[in-house]
Amino acid sequence: MSGCATLTFERQVSAPIETLWQAWTAPAARAVWAAPAPSVTVDFLEADTRVGGREVSLCKVEGQPDIRCEVGWLDLQPARRSVNYEVIASDGVTQSAALVTAEVAPAGEGSRLVVTVQLSSLAEDMEAGYRQGFGAGLDNLAGVAGRTMVLRRVIQAPREVVWQAWMNSETLPRWWGPEGFSCRTRRIDLRAGGEWVFDMIAPDGTIYPNHHLYGEVRTGERLDYTLLWGENGPKHADAWAAFEDTSGGTTVTLGMVFSTAAEFQEAQGFGALELGQQTLGKLARFVGAA
Repeated sequence: MSGCATLTFERQVSAPIETLWQAWTAPAARAVWAAPAPSVTVDFLEADTRVGGREVSLCKVEGQPDIRCEVGWLDLQPARRSVNYEVIASDGVTQSAALVTAEVAPAGEGSRLVVTVQLSSLAEDMEAGYRQGFGAGLDNLAGVAGRTMVLRRVIQAPREVVWQAWMNSETLPRWWGPEGFSCRTRRIDLRAGGEWVFDMIAPDGTIYPNHHLYGEVRTGERLDYTLLWGENGPKHADAWAAFEDTSGGTTVTLGMVFSTAAEFQEAQGFGALELGQQTLGKLARFVGAA
């Protein structure tokens, strides 16, 4: 049986519109909220959120065939609107195709997301599956956006210069961290699959052990990484840094999805946003842009 349907989902999100947009589009954030249930694992094989880019993932449930999802980005208007196609296949057979339009807008102290799915399916149960899967995924997204922190700074230096300052094992420790902090590196390997094990040392001498695990690295564009509390310690955030050309300079976006709402609140309480901006300010000074 085949059929067509138009499905609409709406969520009120307790996060600023820019944060919601980052949670919706940033691959590192999408990987956090994509699985609709704890019994489902989603492995991302490709992730390129730009017009013409695509995202390929495998949805895995024990005892069932993997479901392949291909997303192709057709339109991206930051903090406003996105359009993508989505094709679902199992055992090499296409099950459905859909056009997905997402619109975000401010709403009160937070923001609102409206997702419209124009679905064409080759399996009779796909509409119910979409309602359940999208509904659960967007519930996850709302929770993720509520514990996501986004920082942005325009640095008046070429993107290649800013990228090299970030991804060079000799220069990164020289500027990383808020004002007055220094880094003591134990191991550093800045590549996909690499890591940085280091201590951040506060002005009063307090030592904060850190461990960054690097995921995907797209040269000059984006890096994804996981933050651990000390070497091989518990995870406290999934993070990403993105770099875009802006009027002769570079816009750096730094995002973090904290593992729990409590950790997000704690970070807000000790001024993580201000401290993060101090870190980006040190980067700007390091490349001679401030």
